[in-house]
Amino acid sequence: MRLLRFGLCFAVLLLVAAAFFVVLSRQPVIAGVEAPPRSAFDQTLIEKGAKLAAIGNCYSCHTTRGKADYSGSRAIPTPFGTIFSANITPAPGTGIGRWPEEAFRRAMREGISRRGEHLFPAFPYDHYARLTDDDLHALYAFLMTRTPVESFTPRNALPFPLNKRWPLAFWNVAFLDKTPFQPNPQQSDAWNRGAYLVAGLGHCGDCHTPRNLFSAEESSRPLEGGAESEGWVGPALNTASPAPVPWDEAHLFTYLRHGWADQHGAAAGPMQPVVTALARADDADIHAMATYLAAQQGPVSTERQQRASAALARAAEVKPPAPAAGEELGATIFAGACASCHTGSAAMVPPHGINLALSSALYQPEPTNAIQFVLRGVQPSGERSGPLMPRFADTFTDAQMAALLRYLRAHYATAPPWHSLESKIRDLRQRKGPL
Repeated sequence: MRLLRFGLCFAVLLLVAAAFFVVLSRQPVIAGVEAPPRSAFDQTLIEKGAKLAAIGNCYSCHTTRGKADYSGSRAIPTPFGTIFSANITPAPGTGIGRWPEEAFRRAMREGISRRGEHLFPAFPYDHYARLTDDDLHALYAFLMTRTPVESFTPRNALPFPLNKRWPLAFWNVAFLDKTPFQPNPQQSDAWNRGAYLVAGLGHCGDCHTPRNLFSAEESSRPLEGGAESEGWVGPALNTASPAPVPWDEAHLFTYLRHGWADQHGAAAGPMQPVVTALARADDADIHAMATYLAAQQGPVSTERQQRASAALARAAEVKPPAPAAGEELGATIFAGACASCHTGSAAMVPPHGINLALSSALYQPEPTNAIQFVLRGVQPSGERSGPLMPRFADTFTDAQMAALLRYLRAHYATAPPWHSLESKIRDLRQRKGPL
């Protein structure tokens, strides 16, 4: 009985302490202002902000197809439900038109709105906290000179208590690091610029760093891959990269600038709008990101060089590999639907597809991305030309697609078979999103 009383008292004290913390963590409202006129911002500053916004891919998350640019309401799927992006045009009612720059900086670095409400970390303020005052000033100038559009954001579709904002006070205490970016004096200017952009504005870890139970990035495993975004899995960008041929700076630059690179393939899924946005960024910044990301690959070991040579040798084969017993269906489907684009030269020159011996998706430990490529294909963004692969969601049954992927995994990646392929295909077919 005494132990029970002690437990109850402890629980009550814990609840009181939590409530007290929530009250103390409430942030003040920042008084609204009249939206500054465009003449308040220098054109050079606005252009700088536009290029920074391209690196941050602000357009993609804050624009819904068929609606005004940056007016929000785009549905962002998360493991906990759907969050709708905010209207970040300078509309005074539903946008950020009444936000002074102080409120904008607080939102970007602390995840707190002008009204003192916590923002959900689907908005990656845990990355933007690293940005300099100068870059935030340029981004503010860019957004405040967009066309104002009044557009109400739908209510987020989250279960209780995740639909409440007060628990985010605890999340911020546990996981938000507001330490400004610190350059490494042992590295080059390009490396440091790339590190700043990748860790900060580019928020690459959002998709390429594994997450814990609370959906926070595991800071001890940066860019190690494994995070899911819109039904795709971000591959590792460090020494754990599944790429059969190690990435180098030149290929990374080409991929980030054009959305494809020979020996590596084409951007697809959530990465496609990223490279579309990066087309508006400066070459120097893309080179800096490529420099930093190439360095994360680490030294190429003799064993990895041998694996790369073997992959390139398989890619040079003119004919598809002969199927083993039980693989006839997969081989037949490949010959009829895939071989004309994916067999032969290892060089990828659109519209020719990459030889699948060089496809990172086939080398990943689980089949999500390989399935998504077949289901959804690769479509040019509409803003520029690029690689094209038809979708096969309406062409193959789950069993046919599983047979195809088993054949490809065995002969092009020479890796152990994936398990539960058909159930995984069935699950991904049912995910929301264009097919």
